[in-house]
Order: sequence, then C-alpha cells, then structure tokens
Amino acid sequence: MKAVVQRVLRGEVRVAGEVVGSCGPGMVVLLGVLAGDGPDQARRLAEKIAAFRFFADDEGRMNRAAGEVGGEVLVVSQFTLAADGKRGRRPSFDRAAPPDVARPLVEAFVGHVRDAGLAVQTGTFGAAMEVELVGDGPVTFVLDEPAD
Repeated sequence: MKAVVQRVLRGEVRVAGEVVGSCGPGMVVLLGVLAGDGPDQARRLAEKIAAFRFFADDEGRMNRAAGEVGGEVLVVSQFTLAADGKRGRRPSFDRAAPPDVARPLVEAFVGHVRDAGLAVQTGTFGAAMEVELVGDGPVTFVLDEPAD
C-alpha cells in the first residue's frame, strides 16, 4: 500500500458536485492499494499514519500525532499511486490491485484509523472525485507498507 499524507487546515472531496467527505485541521490521505497487498498492509499502514508525529508541539517541532492535536482525517482512494511511468509516456497501472481487492482493503484501512481514535471521512471508492485541500506547511509525506 502507498499513501500520500498531507497535513491540512481543511480538506473536502466532492462527487458530481456534492460533498461526500471533509475534514477540518488534520490530514488528507491519498491511498493506493497495490497488487499483493492484504489486510496486514492495511493495518500496519493505518497504525503508522495514525501514530505518525508530524504535527507541531508547543515548541513548533513535529512531535505530535493527529490524535494528540484533535486532527481529523479525510481518506481518498487513489489507484494512480500504483502507476509506473518508467517506460514510454503513458503510465502503466499493472501494479494496482483490482477494485474487488482494493475496496475492502481501503475499508479496512479506514476502520483501523478509526480504531486508533481518529475522526475519519472518505471519498467514494471508484468515483470521479474532486479533491480540495488547504495544505498546512506544506507538510507532505509519501509512506508505504510493502507486501510481505
């Protein structure tokens, strides 16, 4: 699994012009499921992100996790994170898990983040989405949890 995690002041995702998910201060997680990923990757990556200390403490250091600052989470599935652009001018998506595998893993990831005590909203799996965010910092990380 691969995630792009961005610290935000707010985030919102719309489908057909309607808001389906949003968050206040916290993080937007763009989540890609790769072929070979399973429940263990979903759990480990969710735990890593929920505990990831990239929010400022009283001294301005990145030393607090989202739960410590009351951060909210917006998770948006994004199969394009599995793209391989090494050859030619068109990306290959062969590394992306098929939707029937990816959907339950995205749901499991979201469940694990919720189990960590964070408020989570999501986009709509497989839909054409408009994602809007206001970055804080900007602070952005690419995190992954390789298949076993």
